[in-house]
Amino acid sequence: MITKQERLQYDAKARSLVEQMTLEEKIHLMSGNISLLWLAAHSQILSDGYNHIPYPSGGCERLGVPILQFCDGPRGVIPNYSTCFPVTMARGATFDVALEQKVGDIIGQEVRAVGGNFFGGVCVNLPYNPGWGRSQEVYGEDSIHMGKMAVALMRGVQQHNVIACVKHYAFNSMEKARFKVSVTADKRTEREVYLPHFKKVIEAGAASVMSAYNKYQGEFCAHNHYLLNEVLKGEWGFDGFVVSDFVFGIHDTAAGINGGCDIEMPNCNHYAPKKVKKALQEGKIQVKTIDETAQRIVRTLIAFKDAKDPQDYPASLAGSEAHLAFAQEVAEKSAVLIKNENQVLPFAEKQVRNVVLVGDLAEVQNTGDHGSSYVKRANADNLVAVMQQRLGKEHVRFVGTRDAAGAKAELAQADAVIFVVGMRHSDEGEFLSPMTKIGGDRTNLQIRANEAKMLEELGSVNQHTAVVLIGGNAILLDPWIEAVPAVLMTFYPGVRGAAATANLLFGQANPSGKLPFAIARRDEDYPSVVWQAEQQHYDYYHGYAKFDKEGITPRAPFGFGLSYTTFALRNAKVKSTAKDRVTFSATVENCGNCFGGEVAQLYVSWKGSAVDRPVKQLMDFGKVYLNPGAEAEVELTVLKEDLSYYDEAQKCFVEEDIDYQAYISNSSDLSTTSAIPFRFQ
Repeated sequence: MITKQERLQYDAKARSLVEQMTLEEKIHLMSGNISLLWLAAHSQILSDGYNHIPYPSGGCERLGVPILQFCDGPRGVIPNYSTCFPVTMARGATFDVALEQKVGDIIGQEVRAVGGNFFGGVCVNLPYNPGWGRSQEVYGEDSIHMGKMAVALMRGVQQHNVIACVKHYAFNSMEKARFKVSVTADKRTEREVYLPHFKKVIEAGAASVMSAYNKYQGEFCAHNHYLLNEVLKGEWGFDGFVVSDFVFGIHDTAAGINGGCDIEMPNCNHYAPKKVKKALQEGKIQVKTIDETAQRIVRTLIAFKDAKDPQDYPASLAGSEAHLAFAQEVAEKSAVLIKNENQVLPFAEKQVRNVVLVGDLAEVQNTGDHGSSYVKRANADNLVAVMQQRLGKEHVRFVGTRDAAGAKAELAQADAVIFVVGMRHSDEGEFLSPMTKIGGDRTNLQIRANEAKMLEELGSVNQHTAVVLIGGNAILLDPWIEAVPAVLMTFYPGVRGAAATANLLFGQANPSGKLPFAIARRDEDYPSVVWQAEQQHYDYYHGYAKFDKEGITPRAPFGFGLSYTTFALRNAKVKSTAKDRVTFSATVENCGNCFGGEVAQLYVSWKGSAVDRPVKQLMDFGKVYLNPGAEAEVELTVLKEDLSYYDEAQKCFVEEDIDYQAYISNSSDLSTTSAIPFRFQ
């Protein structure tokens, strides 16, 4: 992967190229190339939907500056027939950094295979409330977890000389109001909760950032001098370029350019040559600002162009069998076993000759949102077809949700009953307008009323029953969970998600996912959001930190997930201490009878801090996969800077030399975990 330091070595060359450019050529770099002429030339291709081919931007053929070729994400590469991975939230549930870097590796390969060089799919917005429609595109509710997973994805993508774009900067976690809402937050909340994960990915080398549609503190994010120029480019030393969110991101020529948004995507509107020249003539923008913007763009493009490729990228890589098989592996490692009363799961496949699949979602392709992240050309499987192929059509019966009540006797007689319930793209996802009738935010966090009623009435008819729960964020489980013996959450599991689900249900794969969010018992336990508001305040606490602070016991804690085997965490201790970090170790042992994965999670609490703090906060995690009887040592590290607080008066972070307590656990429930006192040197 080409590093920031290596990219900066192209500074002189980029400056020289920009000095040779005409004003028109520099302005051309600053917007997407989609126009009426481009649309007419690509009408047949465009009829197949959004981003079917990479969207071009800028470039200067005369001087050898390549065109930016945009491919959206983050479930996979949108153009062509590419691999549809499980949604980002599912991948967050793996808590597996190495696995996510391999996802990025394959995405980077496929971007190159379809002719792209720019991936717009590193999405790191924290959901203030899990009802946010696009929260399936992010990793979870915790900043540390989000940052580590996003860095892994970015590194995997950029190792193939594909520019990774981090989005949507910032405070973008409301869908229906995203074009108008102004989010407010105090400085501690901004700096400690909503910006750190962006900073981590920038510091790790991300080369592009996408601004958000919404306003922050009354100013559109694409015009936001504070966010883009002061924080991103100034304090964090970001060397790359900023692109607008598509079509509606920029509202004014001078405000966008002066505010730090380098490229208007995907078309030329406010950054059209006539408008930019007029703003220059009127003194609203300066030629120096145009030159600095052009230099950022050129420097990044030529650095990535000149970097040596690690392999070739034939078109056959996109959606190849090897990549599809890996997507299934990711789905298997994403699933979270929430309940497994009396070890109902896994079903004994050899003894199952009569399976009833119940619920409309069992026979549909359900890979998630149908907005800009929709890998629509992926030929996704469905559970009915997979089960019929696996067991034989004569052994598998499908019953729709509407007909479930009338099939009670049949359910009672079955060897296994599998309910499939939850969300689909019409319930949650990217929102465009009321006319589309899809997507948007969830106004409540329950499954559909008819599905809940079905589970309450029929969930206990057969003791060999499991619920497959689909969705992009927390779904309330009460009261229906009491009526069913087993619940397996698969999120939106991707192109081969049904095959993965079947393997999980029959024990060919062992669930090892952990909830990347806490599940409450009531909607009211989460922060209040008015989804179509023009003003929305974000408080310091959300998710498990809010539950801890308010003494709310969740239905399922953050980081929770069962397994078909059992694990022990022991010998937790401080391994080494330094001025800037403390490293801990713990032994993870597989005490059960089958192969499985476990996540050791490091939480830290503050003792004697000068400011209000969370009860505890995740600081690191490590996943291991072990055979029965095997054990492994896991090392977990906390950085002193991650424990600092932002002092609003001094306008800087303050590191405290106080007593801390660490806990190593397999979820955020620390009730049976002993504290490990520590200090920095």
